[in-house]
Amino acid sequence: MIDLSSIRSTTVEFNLANIDEGGVIFNPGNGARVFDAINFSNGSQILFEGIDSVQFADGVLSLSVTPNDPGFNQQWNLQMMGVQNAWRFTTGSKSVAVGIQDTGLGVDSSGYIHPDLRTNDTYIYGTNYIDDFETSTTSHGTDVQGIIAAASNNGIGMSGINWISDVFNVDVLGGDSQDFDLAPATQLMIDGATRQGERLVINMSLGVPGSGGQTGLEPAFERVVANNPDVLFVIASGNDNVNGISYPASLSQKYKNVMAIGASWGTEDRNGIPTAPGTRISYPGGWGSDYGTGLTLMGPSEVIATSAIASAYGVTFDYDLQFNGTSAAAPNVTGVASLVWSANPDLTAIQVQTILSETAYDLGARGYDTVYGSGFVNADAAVRRAIAIGSGAV
Repeated sequence: MIDLSSIRSTTVEFNLANIDEGGVIFNPGNGARVFDAINFSNGSQILFEGIDSVQFADGVLSLSVTPNDPGFNQQWNLQMMGVQNAWRFTTGSKSVAVGIQDTGLGVDSSGYIHPDLRTNDTYIYGTNYIDDFETSTTSHGTDVQGIIAAASNNGIGMSGINWISDVFNVDVLGGDSQDFDLAPATQLMIDGATRQGERLVINMSLGVPGSGGQTGLEPAFERVVANNPDVLFVIASGNDNVNGISYPASLSQKYKNVMAIGASWGTEDRNGIPTAPGTRISYPGGWGSDYGTGLTLMGPSEVIATSAIASAYGVTFDYDLQFNGTSAAAPNVTGVASLVWSANPDLTAIQVQTILSETAYDLGARGYDTVYGSGFVNADAAVRRAIAIGSGAV
């Protein structure tokens, strides 16, 4: 909040940014973006971004979007990334699609997926999308999709980062006979987005354990990545707590349209122990976020997500309060990437990656480093940068 409680709002001039016009384009050193401005009667001016509200003597100017989902106040990850500020400009777009390659979605005995997921905007392929629960009693894909695209502002549950964009869901994990390999799954999503004239960002909260730093493990998939530079791949870096990001995130070392995402804490870890926000998650003797050459960005983990749990009595739906691993960090970044592209669909995939990297909160050693990459994702600044580029700024 900005405290201007000694000043009446009627004595200042506002120049607030929006998706089409307004605001002041300014380069703070990491690329021009559009800032909100307040002009004072003495000729002075303040520029700002990432501010939820401004307190005046005669009231409060609200500058963030607060959905009516009851779980939103517990979604510290959205607020740490500044998603509530980015929503002022866009909540998603039909110009952009999100692909999710995971375990599929939990389905109950009536054939329904989680009630807080957007069904009308989710594209499936036959019965492939159904999580077979071969390797776990919890539906990993349900958690991932909820972070990106839970139904928002519907008065129940949690808020998804993207409220509007289409979602392509393909089951590639679990060993079921209907599961797709990565290459055909990716091509299926690309073909679908192309038919609908949509940009495509693909989330892959998966990896080969112990593959740190290796590339070329699936040549067919790598060919699809290489042949589609305008598709953005956001991939979990892995949870082995080692120097060497797992495959396929390690493809970020070779292709600029691949982002390898590490996991950060908020203000405390899963045990309630205080942590410095943004710190790489690492539990002695437990899981930790992989790092190393090619790491792109950090995203939040140990967050709220939709959940589907299988038991002898069937599948039940709930909310996971501690969905963790880089599996949770990646969809947070995917959701933000989809907002950036929604704000400016003329961007290339590599431009979206560059924007997210340039506007991130720097962590660790100054500038890029192999522990934190370019830093922690900043949704508001990234969307503002996309808007500025769309207006012709460099």
